[in-house]
Amino acid sequence: MRNYILISVLCLVLAGVIAGAYAQPSSPPTIQPLPLPDLENPAATYDGCLTLGREKPDRGLEFSGMWLGLGGGEPARHCQAVALIGLKEYGEAATRLEALVEESRESTVVRAGLLAQAGQAWLLADELERAYAVQTMALDLLPLIDDRRIEVLIDRAETLAASRNYWEALDDLNDVIAADPDNTDALAFRASAYRYLEAPELAMEDANRALKADPENVGALLERGNLHQINSEKMAARQDWLMAIQLAPESRAADIARANIEKLDVKVEVLQ
Repeated sequence: MRNYILISVLCLVLAGVIAGAYAQPSSPPTIQPLPLPDLENPAATYDGCLTLGREKPDRGLEFSGMWLGLGGGEPARHCQAVALIGLKEYGEAATRLEALVEESRESTVVRAGLLAQAGQAWLLADELERAYAVQTMALDLLPLIDDRRIEVLIDRAETLAASRNYWEALDDLNDVIAADPDNTDALAFRASAYRYLEAPELAMEDANRALKADPENVGALLERGNLHQINSEKMAARQDWLMAIQLAPESRAADIARANIEKLDVKVEVLQ
């Protein structure tokens, strides 16, 4: 995995439980005061700040601002960007990450990681040209033989696919699979690209290859289900989609699988 990862925000839902018919309403939760940054232990402060940023981004933003005011420097600024991503302020987060790279004194590998994260934020902001540009800059900073290139290439392939540049996405995915033949996420992604390029046989080959290596790869299950549906193999499609939902019910892939099953059921009803 890359040094700096775009981390999805965990949605925490607080629900009151009624113990009985005469139970008293519970008191509102007490908000704990933020801890003070430990200036004597910046590594621990950084870890704690990132945890806040991804789990409670509003508090993470407050903590990182406090730390920055006390001289937290680059780590505090990075933590601010992580919190902004958690708050879905993707464009602002990406802008700050790019500015941090320009001013950073860290190694090229660390700066490449920051650029990769900025690229993901631009992608989430639907700023595809900017995402592609910074992802390419990240790749230019990384050595040609470096495992970290794999993650950035997959990210850039996602940006290219979102721009409907499927051939270019395929080039990046081919590079990933050449370096890491058992990368099941890249295989599932390449299967999707092949499907969009109307090469269903190659798509099915990649989907099956991914599932042979990892039978619980949700992306590959979703994609193979799509391919079965194209081939009018409705039962097989439903089976793969249901498995994807069972394995990762809260995932984006599961949402797509549910929608696909609903469409399949509507078509069956019409035929009946």
